[in-house]
Amino acid sequence: MIEVKNLTKRYGDHTAVDHLSFQVEEGQIYGFLGPNGAGKSTTMNMITGYIASTEGTVVINGHDILEEPEEAKKDIGYLPEQPPLYMDMTVIEYLRLAAELKKVPKKDRENMIADIMDTVQLTHMKDRLIKNLSKGYKQRTGLAQALMGYPEVIILDEPTVGLDPKQIIEIRDLIKSLSKKHTVILSSHILSEVSAVCDYVMIISHGHLVASDTPENLAKLMEGENTLELTIKGSRTEVEGMLNAIPEIAEKNFTSNENGLVQVNVKTEGNEDIREKIFYACAENQCPILRMENTHVSLEDIFLELTSQDNAAANNTGASSDAEAIQSLMDDDASEEPETQEEDNREGGQE
Repeated sequence: MIEVKNLTKRYGDHTAVDHLSFQVEEGQIYGFLGPNGAGKSTTMNMITGYIASTEGTVVINGHDILEEPEEAKKDIGYLPEQPPLYMDMTVIEYLRLAAELKKVPKKDRENMIADIMDTVQLTHMKDRLIKNLSKGYKQRTGLAQALMGYPEVIILDEPTVGLDPKQIIEIRDLIKSLSKKHTVILSSHILSEVSAVCDYVMIISHGHLVASDTPENLAKLMEGENTLELTIKGSRTEVEGMLNAIPEIAEKNFTSNENGLVQVNVKTEGNEDIREKIFYACAENQCPILRMENTHVSLEDIFLELTSQDNAAANNTGASSDAEAIQSLMDDDASEEPETQEEDNREGGQE
């Protein structure tokens, strides 16, 4: 569907995206995850042909985005972080313009517009001026133009920024429903959003792809050890003696010992399940287990671990001053010079 090879973007001495490579398969929701300034928006803009890459290629259904931009862009629907809306148009006028720009045949336009408005639940707002819409409905209008022409790939850059909790849930449900007919690439720095809707996660930091897998597989790779959180009724001496008798326990950490309740975290190497042994040991010593819970690595843990590793590598190989570190975390768009942007638009064949 989409093949990205060695994609690189430099702005002078600043490298926003550094030799990024990945593939996007059909019919799934991909989460493009990273901190602010990691290179997500720049990558989205290069995939869509909005700006040209310094190096590397983006191929969409066999069409290079720079060599065959018109053919490649037919397969893409794009919703930028700031939806490209005309505020003095009504919703229906704007969508008719989008259909005309995307060269939807005249005989199909009205039916397609009606179907897309129904999909994004916008039909009852069709005669409302866009400037009078709420943030959530403006986002839906932007999403409707991305769906115009029924492209195979939908690219969404921070689709829930600025929405209230109810609107966020509605947009997430809408994104899930889109995956039935489209491949979706969702760029975000919000971990809960990616966890809630994505089948596959790509984590980017400082322009590098540091991880790429399903959330479940990433968690398994990061675990490496099995951790149990226990609350046991008894004295610390009793509990420590019982746990010492279980050879599979590699490490134990007592976190509390109050009112006759001992709280302890125990770790084993690998995926050894020792819950039964702990249960029988406690039963034999008449020390009731009040809580026993397996801890799992969350997407937040994975994200922090991988991005902190990449930060450390960047510090060891390059920038040493605080000013350089702050600059590297600035938003990609803020670091673009106007002259560079205009040159990129010409190179990328922007209409």
